[in-house]
Amino acid sequence: MAQAQQVKYRFPDSLFSTYYHQRVALFKVLPKTSKDIIMLGNSITDGGEWAEMFQNPHIKNRGINGDISAGVLNRIDEVAERKPAKVFLLIGTNDLARGISPDSVVKNIRQIVAILHEASPKTQIFVQSIFPVNESFKKFGGHTSKKAEIIQVNQSLKNLSDSLPFVYLDVYTSLVDETGRMNPKFTNDGLHLLGEGYLAWKKVIEKDLN
Repeated sequence: MAQAQQVKYRFPDSLFSTYYHQRVALFKVLPKTSKDIIMLGNSITDGGEWAEMFQNPHIKNRGINGDISAGVLNRIDEVAERKPAKVFLLIGTNDLARGISPDSVVKNIRQIVAILHEASPKTQIFVQSIFPVNESFKKFGGHTSKKAEIIQVNQSLKNLSDSLPFVYLDVYTSLVDETGRMNPKFTNDGLHLLGEGYLAWKKVIEKDLN
């Protein structure tokens, strides 16, 4: 375990936003508590009122608007040191929008899982599918043009879950419509979720979270 805790990923500060650094600094000074359930990810996670939605004070929001898989790697120590009961990871859509390849996204997620599992082997790790997108809102074009890449990442994660210490959760299927786009009742910009979208997400993960 000591050796695993020495594994450090440090990326240039310039890679991440001011908001990212603000959030990471806050997370580091928050009290360490037991039985934590960590929601880890980007703006879609950041936007959720998780403890309220599940009526569970053990749920902690570690979403950061705009985050990428390298950003999670850069801050995974803070999560691992808490020895949480469970971690729910959702990351990758911003990577793809930046032109980062599906293979690189999957590689980083594998590293996140490996570091977390080695540092906190009792933590249950859940890796969630990247969510569908919808280009019809004509917003976030860099994100909504990556449908094929999203499917590729999700399939790779599903396949890897058979041999790596995480459970794959398919949220994608519950949010997509018959055209292959995020169902417009769940979004108003093609990327982020409305309340009904969060409820659909909750329905997929609640048996594993509770």
